[in-house]
Amino acid sequence: MFDNDKFSDSYDNIPEDTFLKVKGISEFKKIAPNTQLDKFGKVPSKIYLLLSGIMRCYITSESGKEYNKRFFFPWDFAGSLTALINNAPSEIVYETITACTLYEIDYSKLKAMCKTDMVISNLYTSILEKVFIKYEKRQIELISMNASERYLKLKEDVPDIDKLVAQYHIASYLSITPVQLSRIRKKLKS
Repeated sequence: MFDNDKFSDSYDNIPEDTFLKVKGISEFKKIAPNTQLDKFGKVPSKIYLLLSGIMRCYITSESGKEYNKRFFFPWDFAGSLTALINNAPSEIVYETITACTLYEIDYSKLKAMCKTDMVISNLYTSILEKVFIKYEKRQIELISMNASERYLKLKEDVPDIDKLVAQYHIASYLSITPVQLSRIRKKLKS
């Protein structure tokens, strides 16, 4: 289950009592693959701390094509933050790719705790900073790298990505087709 040492290392040495407060507004869950946690058009109420497995968030075009925005790996926080912050319907779907274990955290309770507990408020700020940094990094990669470079960068960040995630998900994340991804892989092998 939850490893406070790993969590604390990832988020600036969280004191045990703070960890227990956040755990108190959380629910441990085991989720099957291909389960939507936040659905398009629904107002979300939870954020998720992924402990094991892989998740994705994606949008769907009017024609029904899915576009992966991001992958989530253990110790990532996931959730439709814009929708949570604005208490509005989500425009993004959050879904498990593999079987996952996670903590589902009640967002409104977390926000309420931020008003009375400076350590939790600082934790929330740290989480938002990490989310923003990853978002900005992804945007820079999309506008400054070609598809081969984006694939190599993904492989650098997640060496086993090809074994963990289906080719069509990787291709969508890279903003290319599965055929293009296959060509890139073939070219890199030769």
